[in-house]
Amino acid sequence: MCSRSRCAGGERSVTLITGVGLRQVLDSRGDPTVEAEVRTESGGFGRAAAPSGASTGEHEAIELPPGEAIAAARERALPRVEGQVYAGDQRSVDRALGQADGTENFSEIGANSAVAISMAAAKAASDVLGAPLYQHLGGAFRGDTFPTPLGNVVGGGEHAADATDIQEFLVAPVGAPSVADAVFANAAVHGEVGDLLAEEGIPAGKGDEGAWAPSVSDSEAFDLVSRAAETVADDVGFRIDLGVDVAASELYDPEAGVYRYSDTERTPAEQVEYMAGLIEEHGLLYVEDPLDEDDFEGFADLTARVGETLVCGDDLFATSVERLERGIDEGAANSILVKPNQTGTLTGAFDAIERGRRAGYEPVVSHRSGETEDTTIAHLAVATDAPYIKTGAVGGERTAKLNELIRIEENA
Repeated sequence: MCSRSRCAGGERSVTLITGVGLRQVLDSRGDPTVEAEVRTESGGFGRAAAPSGASTGEHEAIELPPGEAIAAARERALPRVEGQVYAGDQRSVDRALGQADGTENFSEIGANSAVAISMAAAKAASDVLGAPLYQHLGGAFRGDTFPTPLGNVVGGGEHAADATDIQEFLVAPVGAPSVADAVFANAAVHGEVGDLLAEEGIPAGKGDEGAWAPSVSDSEAFDLVSRAAETVADDVGFRIDLGVDVAASELYDPEAGVYRYSDTERTPAEQVEYMAGLIEEHGLLYVEDPLDEDDFEGFADLTARVGETLVCGDDLFATSVERLERGIDEGAANSILVKPNQTGTLTGAFDAIERGRRAGYEPVVSHRSGETEDTTIAHLAVATDAPYIKTGAVGGERTAKLNELIRIEENA
């Protein structure tokens, strides 16, 4: 991030934050969220909006009602930011936000106000530099590869009622020769699933992230997505793999000690066996949150059994370096989902990515189910050389990130 040498001296002075504006705007679910605007002494400008999750983990930074978050940030954070820190020094911006809040989880000013200000400050700094955001964030340390988009094409769980137990059925066009090819392949699989549903007379609306939400079993969903991916792979001539986000914490009943599916119950040991079987049967490339958010032992057991499959911790890690350290110590998972609003700042997201990478954990930069048109995560994924980005397949707030990736690749 731009806390390195290029932010010293005169370049720092022109990025002094002189104004921060906050307002409520709509997210993709029609709910209010926090948008921030940051201005610098030299006229640099950045705007960013906070997303919001549906299946939120217990260990995430705290999101406040947007009106409360804005009022608290105006009272506590803005006096520590305006005229006090430089947008070009991201760590100083985010440190000021943390000090203004005074808690470990942004429960005073809200992670939604904090992350909006954090991202807007980064954009203001890149505006001053006249450089794309990914260059400001990554500088000379950015790699030359681009992330493969994971596309959500069938879903249920907390994202859609009366649909599948598994929250997301994903496709990953790992053989695509370009970001653009990958983006259009995911959209094509989504369209093919819709055609298959229509042919078989299965009615289906769409969930929070634009994925089809038919009232089918998990096994039927696997069949639909597999067939659609095979058809599209044949058409485009490159490999498309499958993945899932189980969101298992939403299925787990801690009092009974079982995972409750619509047709059965499984103990934690049986859940490990079940997930290992799904990975083998369907050749899954990616499995997110296959077990409860506090079951480090179960994650470690599954990770040891699945070879090269990415076992990704979302609720398990909540983009927290502290929880990731425990996972590394116990061998739990081999990948970390990175959501800036889970930790409240871009610095927190960067630190989680860098710590995971040192231990061999692949970072997957991710959207939330309640999204906006903000494209920061596309730049974050490129800046950190993340191998994957999870940002849906269709829908304006999803395609905003995907289209930005296409632009970045074309102009890099």
